[in-house]
Amino acid sequence: MTEPPAGHGSPGNGAGASLDFDAVVSFGPFSLRSRLLERDGAPVKLGSRAMDILRLLLSRAGEVVPKSEILSYAWSGLAVEEISLRVHVAELRKVLGDGKDGARYITNVPSRGYCFVAPVQRGERNVAPVPVLRAPERAAAPAALPHRLDRMIGRDDVLPELSARLLSDRFVTLRGPGGIGKTTVATALAHDMWQAFEGHVRFLEFGPLKDATLVASTVAAALGLVVHHDDPSGSIVNFLRGRRLLLILDSCEHVIDEVARLAENIYREAPGIAILATSRESLLVEGEQIFELVPLAGPPQGARLSAGEVLDYPAAQLFIDRAAAAGHRGDITDEDAEVLAEICGKLDGIALAIELAAVRVGVYGLREMAALLDSRLKLEWRGRRTAPPRQQTLGATLDWSFGLIGESERTVLQRLAIFAGPFTLKGAIAVAADEGAAADRVVDALEQLVAKSLVSAQPDGASRRYRLLDATRAYAMQKLVDAGEAAAIARRHTAYVQRTLEAGMAEQGGDPASRLQARASLLADARAALEWSFADHDGAALRVPLAGSAARLFVELNLLNEARIWSGRALAMLDDANQGGKWELELRSTLGHAFMFTERNSEQAEAALRRGLEIAEALGDHANAFRLLSRLNMFYRRTGDYRHLVPTARQAERIARQIGDTAGIAGSKALLGVSYHLAGDQAEAQAHLDEGVRDDAALRGTEPGHFAYSRTPQIPLARVLWLRGFPDRALDCVRPLVGAAAPRDVVMHCIALCWSSSVFGWVGDWAAVETMTGRLATHANLHGLAPYEAVATGFRAQTMIARGELAGGVDLLRSALPRLHADRYELYASAFAADLSQGLAALGRLTDGLQVLHETIARVEKGGGGFDMPELLRRRGDLEARTGDLGAAEASFAASLALAAQQGALSWRLRTEMSLAALRLRQGIKNPLDDLAATYARFSEGFETADLKAARLVLDEASA
Repeated sequence: MTEPPAGHGSPGNGAGASLDFDAVVSFGPFSLRSRLLERDGAPVKLGSRAMDILRLLLSRAGEVVPKSEILSYAWSGLAVEEISLRVHVAELRKVLGDGKDGARYITNVPSRGYCFVAPVQRGERNVAPVPVLRAPERAAAPAALPHRLDRMIGRDDVLPELSARLLSDRFVTLRGPGGIGKTTVATALAHDMWQAFEGHVRFLEFGPLKDATLVASTVAAALGLVVHHDDPSGSIVNFLRGRRLLLILDSCEHVIDEVARLAENIYREAPGIAILATSRESLLVEGEQIFELVPLAGPPQGARLSAGEVLDYPAAQLFIDRAAAAGHRGDITDEDAEVLAEICGKLDGIALAIELAAVRVGVYGLREMAALLDSRLKLEWRGRRTAPPRQQTLGATLDWSFGLIGESERTVLQRLAIFAGPFTLKGAIAVAADEGAAADRVVDALEQLVAKSLVSAQPDGASRRYRLLDATRAYAMQKLVDAGEAAAIARRHTAYVQRTLEAGMAEQGGDPASRLQARASLLADARAALEWSFADHDGAALRVPLAGSAARLFVELNLLNEARIWSGRALAMLDDANQGGKWELELRSTLGHAFMFTERNSEQAEAALRRGLEIAEALGDHANAFRLLSRLNMFYRRTGDYRHLVPTARQAERIARQIGDTAGIAGSKALLGVSYHLAGDQAEAQAHLDEGVRDDAALRGTEPGHFAYSRTPQIPLARVLWLRGFPDRALDCVRPLVGAAAPRDVVMHCIALCWSSSVFGWVGDWAAVETMTGRLATHANLHGLAPYEAVATGFRAQTMIARGELAGGVDLLRSALPRLHADRYELYASAFAADLSQGLAALGRLTDGLQVLHETIARVEKGGGGFDMPELLRRRGDLEARTGDLGAAEASFAASLALAAQQGALSWRLRTEMSLAALRLRQGIKNPLDDLAATYARFSEGFETADLKAARLVLDEASA
């Protein structure tokens, strides 16, 4: 690019947008050529320092320019304080009108510098606008945020000030009475700061949340964390620590204690997190700064202002804007100005009250509206906690508004209040339509309610979603109770939620992300329906099918603790009609899966999965039978009951072939491969895993609801390749699994790190093991996966022992192994026990080391043997030889060699041949290295890995 000519210096970096100041550079109403700034063609006076700053920022539009670089450019060769820069930036902003009427030009990024954020054009060359910020691609479209109003009136000065406060103070509560516009401002701020936070903005609406104990779970789910326990607050804080993110907590007043505790912990422990809470009251915790959202300014009454002067006040602007949007086309004359000022005064600057009144102007006119306000509208500014929820200020407003709509609209509005979250037109009809009546009546009423601002509508792809404002919902809900319809409508709502969730369980095809998002939008209503049905006798018949339908959703959203609780409650009241049916099947399957990850690998988990499988087979439900067999297979892997692995995997393969689904068949091959691997048949394992890898694309295309979801054959294949004698191929296979191709699923990501660590350890790359262990510990801690934290401790101890840090490694293993045994998590225990025995022996505690091996071998044999039995036998032989029991050692080595040959595990055989060669050398047996040389000759790769280098060294020394 061409550096901007400077009067005082030159920029140190020209990496920004390429701009030539000999051409006209335009932004908003401004244009700049050389050092002449014009606004709409008229020259604008600007000091030379401010001009230099503007030129530098324009030359790097969209970039954050460091303060030090701006100082060096504008004050070349001079030592000046940063306050000078702030003064001149303030001058520049004032001249540009930054912050007025929504205009944004320069933003301050704390601790970094300043950024020119408005679109920039070179008019003479018709250059496309420069992007506002160079954020990652994911930050381009904040679709995850609530819909932003096209025009927000009266808060233009609030957003810049609130943004600056949030960036400097980190924790701000936007406080104000109901209906004043807190959510509107918070939504606008989220959109404005989306790019400043590089897309890391999370907007959580607590309005639909009834149960305050679910605050932390809701935050965890929004952050993508797996919830495995009642209080995931610690996992949330750990996840956020070290990250930069804007967290917006909207409508906190009804769950304020729980939000306050969580927000305070995040503020204390995660310094990179900015928190904006909206509430009618303060959270009253450490770090909180209050930003009072005041009523919209209105014109003074009795001042005899002109229409133009009245319309300079935002309360009047909002009133006229909303009236025009509702169809009112009358001009505001000077005679009307005093009446408009009177109306604004009576509405006290409350945005919702203004909007509700404005939409009636077309019907009643301004003067009639003022009279109606006198007779029927009373606004109260109370604030007592004992006042009815969400009605401290707007109860009378809504009472008046409710009285102005027709009977059909009233009925629909109060019935729609049963929805805890956003709802579709289909949902509205299902809940609000009278039995046997035409749906058109609900459609017409909903149209009117949207037009009259009692229901809000937001685009959702090709359709729309609707919601009631919180105050409106609370008001309408009371009307529903007063009408005696609450129980009947709650039953309709519950039935609708159940049907919708059930239908979603069977849906396939289309965009998986959109489908999951649509199902996730039902979470608030699923929770509300479950609470009502289990608390009210009228909902008794719906409890089991609703819990069964919601169970799959909880699993998909990783809300396993809720899945366990509701599945357990529903099963406790299972009646004869549902015994052995599809709902018991779904509940048993979910309960077993949730127990496995939240309540250890218990017998209760196995019993639930076994019962679910029995029902699936009786019903001929192949997809669920496969899912249950997969979960049982996972259970037996974790518990070390390897004898059950191949039979369950074979059964799953038969079912997958019956279904005929490509991904399902590939998933069954992955299941068979890992089963043969752990059971100790590496040739069969490789054959099946190779087949699974061939159809990997089909597996990667599955979504959470698919019966073969989250099967990754490459994870076990890497270990199989090493065991089969292909160390280099094993490393080639494992590296993508811990890099770009790491599994998206949280649990599978842990498994990939664990199994990759074992491969790196086998080849002697302990630095890589250390790296994988750190990542595993962090990942497990973030997601509350305690068993994997114990596994990470075991791998860390292995690394320490391999490096000679014997005492520390032994102590770590002695702490990790009891935890794994207590959780019945035996998958990694045998390898850790083998290293514990090695560490003990190296410390001179041979007897203790042998005892550990004897106990471990007995445990593995009880589970049907396993892939690492040859290595355990070899380790035992090594220790027996050290104690002088050479006959026992030779027997152990012979058993190890025979089993390694049977398993097709060439790498285990090489290790045992080295141990046996050492014994034969000690015994003085003739040609002691022949078998080792023969085994070494079978390898075609991996000659730079630890075992092969050690074997080569032994053979070379013998021939020297």
